[in-house]
Amino acid sequence: MKKTPSPEYPEIRAGQSIELLKALHILTRDGKMNQDSRRKLKQVYHLYQFIEPLLEEVRKEQRALTLVDHGAGKSYLGFILYDLFFKALNDASHIYGIETREELVTHSRELAQHLDFGGMSFLNLSVAESIVSDKLPAKVDVVTALHACNTATDDAINFALKKQARHIVLVPCCQAEVAAVLRKNKGKQLAKDALVELWRHPIHTREFGSHLTNVLRCLQLEAHGYQVTVTELVGWEHSMKNELIVASYKDLPRKRAAERLNEVLHSVGLEEMKHRFFTEQDDADQ
Repeated sequence: MKKTPSPEYPEIRAGQSIELLKALHILTRDGKMNQDSRRKLKQVYHLYQFIEPLLEEVRKEQRALTLVDHGAGKSYLGFILYDLFFKALNDASHIYGIETREELVTHSRELAQHLDFGGMSFLNLSVAESIVSDKLPAKVDVVTALHACNTATDDAINFALKKQARHIVLVPCCQAEVAAVLRKNKGKQLAKDALVELWRHPIHTREFGSHLTNVLRCLQLEAHGYQVTVTELVGWEHSMKNELIVASYKDLPRKRAAERLNEVLHSVGLEEMKHRFFTEQDDADQ
């Protein structure tokens, strides 16, 4: 029987725990919702619509599934995913929240215990530490990283590749590393190629660097056999960072994407960043 939303809370999805939403401060103690909370819930639900089919796909092929959320913060996404999808599975399925701020990890652990969300774990680790931690499985099914700033998104991609993730969901944020290298090499490149005009002015350097970073990430994922979709997160109008990258492993041909990745790095003078956007061939050469 399909659940219907409560007439008392028309914006809240059917089956959603009101107690959870109050604990996350999306609802006030008396069950009210302000405009900021309404927008936050809308954003998470919109993202959930992209993630739910990926979880369903994994479930068709295996019983239990594992999701790792990097830069979990207060774990809004993890808790809502667990409440709407994982809670009803009644198996070994698990969500891991990875966060470097110890106070947020402690709070999330306490909330999961209070709600009896036994299939959730929160680890006070960096992404690099999580790759080798024995507290995480050797393989995972889904990796998410929302607004993981600057290189943290690349670290999450590295984690997902090392863990052979079936699906990767990214909302990149605050990308400065590529822009810094473009800025450093601008003078040398300007004499070689008129296309450097695309990022000659400082504001263009920042914007082009951010766009180029995501282009390189997509090529890197394709060079590892993933099918990549890039779209806009509707409902994130108040955020400049509303690009969503969804990658699903399909064992696709890798050679062309790897070649394109290296060509782009060479064209814009970013050869020194090849280690950041490594391919399977790079791994084989090491």
